[in-house]
Amino acid sequence: MFQHINNNRNFIVSLFFAGMVISPVMVILLSGFQAEIEIWTHLKQYVLPDLVKNTAILIIGVMFTTAVLGISLAWLTSFYDFLGRSIFHRILLLPLAIPAYVMAFIYTGLLDFSGPVQTFIRSTIPSIAPYFPQIRSAWGVIAVISLSIFPYVYLMASSGFRSMGKSMIETSQSLHAGRLYTLFRVTIPMARPWIFGGLILVFMETLADFGAVSVFNYDTFTTGVYKAWYGFFSIRAASQLASILVVIVLAIFIAESYFKKKQQFYTNGHQAVVRIKMNRTRSFFAFGFCAAIFGLSFVVPVFQLLIWTIASFTVEINAHYVTLLKNTIVLGVMGTVFTMGVAIILAYSNRSMGDIKTGIVSKLCLSGYALPGTVLAVGMMGVIAWLDKTLIEMIGIFGGYPISGILKGTLWLLPVCYMIRFLTAGYTPVFSNMTRLTSSMDEAARIMKVTGFKLLTKIHLPLLRRGIITGSILVLVEIMKEMPVTLMLRPFGWDTLAVKIFELTSEGEWERAALPAITLVLAGMIPIISLTFLGRNKKQNVITG
Repeated sequence: MFQHINNNRNFIVSLFFAGMVISPVMVILLSGFQAEIEIWTHLKQYVLPDLVKNTAILIIGVMFTTAVLGISLAWLTSFYDFLGRSIFHRILLLPLAIPAYVMAFIYTGLLDFSGPVQTFIRSTIPSIAPYFPQIRSAWGVIAVISLSIFPYVYLMASSGFRSMGKSMIETSQSLHAGRLYTLFRVTIPMARPWIFGGLILVFMETLADFGAVSVFNYDTFTTGVYKAWYGFFSIRAASQLASILVVIVLAIFIAESYFKKKQQFYTNGHQAVVRIKMNRTRSFFAFGFCAAIFGLSFVVPVFQLLIWTIASFTVEINAHYVTLLKNTIVLGVMGTVFTMGVAIILAYSNRSMGDIKTGIVSKLCLSGYALPGTVLAVGMMGVIAWLDKTLIEMIGIFGGYPISGILKGTLWLLPVCYMIRFLTAGYTPVFSNMTRLTSSMDEAARIMKVTGFKLLTKIHLPLLRRGIITGSILVLVEIMKEMPVTLMLRPFGWDTLAVKIFELTSEGEWERAALPAITLVLAGMIPIISLTFLGRNKKQNVITG
């Protein structure tokens, strides 16, 4: 596509997009360095202690819970053959289709004091009702978020277990080591880079979560940033809180890059892992454990959403719902087109140059996925304020009429934020398919006088089509589920399904939030089903043991 374009121009284009990505981060970091003493004093005395404590408790609790669930499920489905294993190893990824904030309001509606579970207990066994644990607590939000995102650890741990081959396991068992000893002393250490990679994703998702903690009224850094902006009307205080988050995110981003490099030294996949067939008793318990986790993380939430949707369908399925769906799709399409355009340009730039400086710029472009939505929104407001001021001054120089703002509050700001946040999801499948475009293809095409736009449409796009479609689906679904950026930066009155869920759950309207929620869940199931049922077809050997 870009063979006729100078490589320096490719680098400049990539550098421009990298500047777009890191500009919100730079604005926030500068606000931290230029902090006012009065604001920092207030934050340190009355805000930061609780935010730090709550955030630390949440992250530690979620990482521990997801590690236990993800590793144990991956261990069972990777090394053992039991009743339902062939189904569980696919469907255990489906909970990723349910956003954490949807999972949060479902279980809050079910287990809260006025919910059906506690109501039933008070009417049938009133003696134990006072001892029922409160869902609106630290353990409640930890459990709900863990049920929503444990598949990250499960997926990564499964990949690590499958990659190590059977030689290590057989060696350990030949030395008469027990199964649990082999798990903790051989299997987990060998798969540690993959497991840590999954836990880093869990860390970033938990740190960035806004919707679930809002439902539980559990204040963390993300809700602190939002309340500083909308509650105290202080963009400066929000920026200074966000600067702390940015420092944490940068440290995690560096750690993630380190563990990704470590993964390549732990592959030993010459022979597939041989699964051990369980006896009837153990097979029953393994089935029960997998079924319980899947039931709590997917079946119960979806079933409850269906009940609430049926109850409120005639009220909610009106013109307003159609408008919400239209707004969601319009923003999704706008963001997807822009994001995939940048992804294709960036992938071609890497292909045409492939040097160190282009790799660094590409890494910067892809770093936006680590930014929490509230942080990105605050940073973009700072960038837009500076651009608006600059444009207004330029208009004044040329004799134009002064105006209050040009970019602030416009719809076009959101696709840029979506591109920054979800560029990785669009870029990865496109760049993976870029390996099909060999230099010999381009040379053969030039011999046949196929160049320029014709080369793009006849040769390149057909080979990249699968990657572009996959990336587009991933980006579209992520944009549809995205809440904090849309909530904080949308034009007045431009609500989406995710924003409506936030507004309804803030008022305790669980039933009314079910219809937009189940719409997002159905959309989220599209890439998950594609991954689980189309991308994991390798068979493994089974032995009796």
